[in-house]
Amino acid sequence: MSLFNLPMASPGARPATWCSLAIAIALSGCAGLPDQRLANEALKRGDTATAERDYKALADLGYSDAQVGLADIQVASRDPAQLQQAEATYRAAASTSSRAQARLGRLLVAKPDSTQAEREEAESLLKRAAAQGESNTLIPLAMLYLQYPQSFPKVNAQQQIEQWRAAGNPEAGLAQILLYRTQGSYDQHLDDVERICKTALNSTDICYVELATVYQKRNQAEQRTALLEQLKSAYARGSVPASRVDSVARVLADRSLGQTDEKTAKDLLEQVAPANPASWVSLAQLLYDFPELGDTDQLLAYIDKGRAAEQPRAELLLGRLYYEGKTLPADAAKAETHLQAAAAAGEISAHYYLGQLYRRGYLGQVEPQKAVDHLLNAARGGQLSADYALAQLYSEGHGIRQNPGNAWVFASLAQANPSQQSTELLQQLDQQLTPEQRSQAQRLLAQEQQARGSMAKAGNSMMAIEALQDDEDAEDSSL
Repeated sequence: MSLFNLPMASPGARPATWCSLAIAIALSGCAGLPDQRLANEALKRGDTATAERDYKALADLGYSDAQVGLADIQVASRDPAQLQQAEATYRAAASTSSRAQARLGRLLVAKPDSTQAEREEAESLLKRAAAQGESNTLIPLAMLYLQYPQSFPKVNAQQQIEQWRAAGNPEAGLAQILLYRTQGSYDQHLDDVERICKTALNSTDICYVELATVYQKRNQAEQRTALLEQLKSAYARGSVPASRVDSVARVLADRSLGQTDEKTAKDLLEQVAPANPASWVSLAQLLYDFPELGDTDQLLAYIDKGRAAEQPRAELLLGRLYYEGKTLPADAAKAETHLQAAAAAGEISAHYYLGQLYRRGYLGQVEPQKAVDHLLNAARGGQLSADYALAQLYSEGHGIRQNPGNAWVFASLAQANPSQQSTELLQQLDQQLTPEQRSQAQRLLAQEQQARGSMAKAGNSMMAIEALQDDEDAEDSSL
């Protein structure tokens, strides 16, 4: 499991236009055959099940574009098992499809704990796809160089990006923004981010998110209003997807970026939710964060629509409501059920709340090993509060033996997001450790930091997510 197994003190995660003679003979016509164009349209309107069914039928017949479409759906799920299937599906198409090469390269860039061979393969795939005219290849290449400099010692990421920019490559500016985000210097380069994205806005719709972020950070209401009007017009023309409008709305509601504009965020989300089921959950989250925007019935109605569309974030939010017992009556069993569904679909925060359920014994008794498993998963996934919860678990010793060394490890890790409580706990533990315990704890700390290294490098960059997502409508008139 992990470095941190527990001795118990007591028991207790998706054409009818091609009708060949052979198929006609075998199936007596094309009625009912899968249609890639219809699959593409189903995917656009959020009908993933129909898109996946038709893509799979075509993929099984060896159609590379359908294989790519199927794998794109698998990637979008974020489920580890689905990601493995996506890798295999992309590989099946990569020998004949440059699109598959680009997708596979991007997937390998984001693969946790990738090997040196996989990183070199990703670089080769992305360069080959770029040479064949595929877009969305420079950003994942930049990600690769930034995350694994030791794997490419002859490549200087900043110099490479400057060469791309000098050559006039339209993706190079976005790669530069990625570098700013990854290196934590975004706020110091807001002017450059604005220049890059104003130039690229008509061709790269993620720049709506970046510009909204810049204007939020600067509290530039006039520029933000003009940007939103441009966004609404682009969405009405169909040149910007509903998911991008959702992302901008969430920027407007993010307290960490400056003065929020939650009412405008709500208006944007209500406009796109019918075409983008994930926005029902964004609306629910908005009402959760800003209760004055709606009542509990409206909040639950949004969650129900999100759950009906099989959105894991809806399960996460409903589980939180039952866990916290504020908006809804506390119910640990219902919280566990919804949080487990969210965790299985890849929602990292769900592991945090499950860990707290088990750590605090809300289900009737403390279950420390389950608590450690979920909290460690959450901490390694970037949940900022999970390390402190782990430190508490090991220091309090409820249902387990106290382990000051393990507690010290996680209290130390918690200092990446320090609070008064975590700092005080670390100070207390510092005084308790014997020299032998401290030496062992320092070794465990180094091991845990190494285990998290590759996970932390991508940071919280939206570019890291965008690099995995589709960059075109995936329609192919040859099918």
